Amino acid sequence: MARKWAKYPHADKAYVHDAAGLKKHWARLHKGDCEPFPKDAAVLDAWRCFHAGEFGSAVEAGLAAGGPGINAAVKAQAIYANYIEKSDKAKLALFEEAAGWAEERRGKAPKDPNAHYLYAFALGRYSQGISVAKALAQGFGGKIRDALTTALKLEPKHADAHTAFGAYQAEVIDKVGGLIAGMTYGAKKDAALEHYQKALRLNPDSAIARIEYANGLIMLFGKSRMDDAQRLYEEA
Repeated sequence: MARKWAKYPHADKAYVHDAAGLKKHWARLHKGDCEPFPKDAAVLDAWRCFHAGEFGSAVEAGLAAGGPGINAAVKAQAIYANYIEKSDKAKLALFEEAAGWAEERRGKAPKDPNAHYLYAFALGRYSQGISVAKALAQGFGGKIRDALTTALKLEPKHADAHTAFGAYQAEVIDKVGGLIAGMTYGAKKDAALEHYQKALRLNPDSAIARIEYANGLIMLFGKSRMDDAQRLYEEA
């Protein structure tokens, strides 16, 4: 069934690249996720659409290309759902579908760090949408933790996975308390902070890493770290 995609509201010609331009800027564009430059032209085209803000086209091209193109499709759909889709019901459906694609990719390419990271990202956003408490009750917490652990084992310099792991632990601690979070889900304040800080060391220009770190400080420490959180928001 054809889906109607809303137009990206912040389209910028600076991010519209041909293959040569994309290769030139690839390292900067993918500093956060360490996605390797595609060997397949069809996969590259999916990423070209993604970076141009053409998320619907990126999803279609990525799924059609298959293989590593699935990463482009999952990321495009998850980013679209997170930042552009207005309907909460539609957001959940988009995240759930994207997580399914990523899960299948994990099975076929278990050594692809982004297959695991993107599964955790999509499932994590879905979990936030249904409520973290419900997600934990359904066993999603362990799935997200295991996927992020695998992603970082395969690629320790994956800044986005470090940010996600920090956010996972902060969310769990915020919802169930430090004792249960540590004993049941392996979530600890010190580990969350370490992941947030590692992400910023690896990708110091990331606005999202700063925003997520700020959100985490508020969840973990409340008003006592509000000044630090505000500084991070301002830097972002």
